[in-house]
Amino acid sequence: MSNTLSQFGEDTAAQFLEHKGYNIIERNYHSPYGEIDIICKKDDLLILVEVKARKSHAYGAALDAITEQKREKIIKTAYHYLTKRELDIPIRFDVITLEYDNKRKDYELKHIKNAFLGEDY
Repeated sequence: MSNTLSQFGEDTAAQFLEHKGYNIIERNYHSPYGEIDIICKKDDLLILVEVKARKSHAYGAALDAITEQKREKIIKTAYHYLTKRELDIPIRFDVITLEYDNKRKDYELKHIKNAFLGEDY
């Protein structure tokens, strides 16, 4: 995926979340385990968001790109973040997908709340 599409996806997802009342705390948080695209807060809940953008289904739908291995990296990165920031707060893992339609020059955004659980690892 091109960096331009990836950046567009993350920027669009962040704007969407802010419009819905989420407070963006950090973007592109890196740890030795991986990266979390967006970290935000709403209603005393820390939400860790993975963003996937696609121009076509040639490599599968955007949601299909979040494999078990990818989830494990996100979860380990989340716990790294909580430890580094010394936070004790409930968390939730969300996914935002953007399916871009080149012909229509438009996209479909889906926000999947509580897309997976962090207790798996």
